[in-house]
Amino acid sequence: MQLLFKQRLFSWFDSYDIYHEDGSTAFSVKSRMDWGHRLEISDHTGCPVATLREKVLSFLPRFDMIIGDNFIGSIKKKLTLFKPVFTLDCNGWEVRGDIWEWNYEVDAPSGTQIMRAAKEIFNWTDTYIIQIADPQNALLSLMIVLAIDAAKCSKND
Repeated sequence: MQLLFKQRLFSWFDSYDIYHEDGSTAFSVKSRMDWGHRLEISDHTGCPVATLREKVLSFLPRFDMIIGDNFIGSIKKKLTLFKPVFTLDCNGWEVRGDIWEWNYEVDAPSGTQIMRAAKEIFNWTDTYIIQIADPQNALLSLMIVLAIDAAKCSKND
């Protein structure tokens, strides 16, 4: 399964559209006022499905992941020298990025690849291609890419 993640060009707060390969809308994401980033994810019908909330009082970027009304875990950035690494405390997945922080791979503890995300660099807004091995992991994979993008945004402010 492949998703196209595009940030909207003209919006006051961060907002994103996520499309299926055929161009149909898979999800939409809107930022809400809060301390740190708070991103609300809706499905293609506009129904809220998940929230990603930044923990502002942490040394390294950390985001809580909420699906429906259930807290499922956090994605945390690890302290590394060259390549960014994030971990998910809900399932043990590890997220590794390249030195430019444009491309990421997500692996399960068994070594199985869950997802790959690649940033397209010649666009006006943040755009990622997300390749997901199992469609059931689409929402969690999207939340990972959103957290990484928000962490990069916070670092550049």
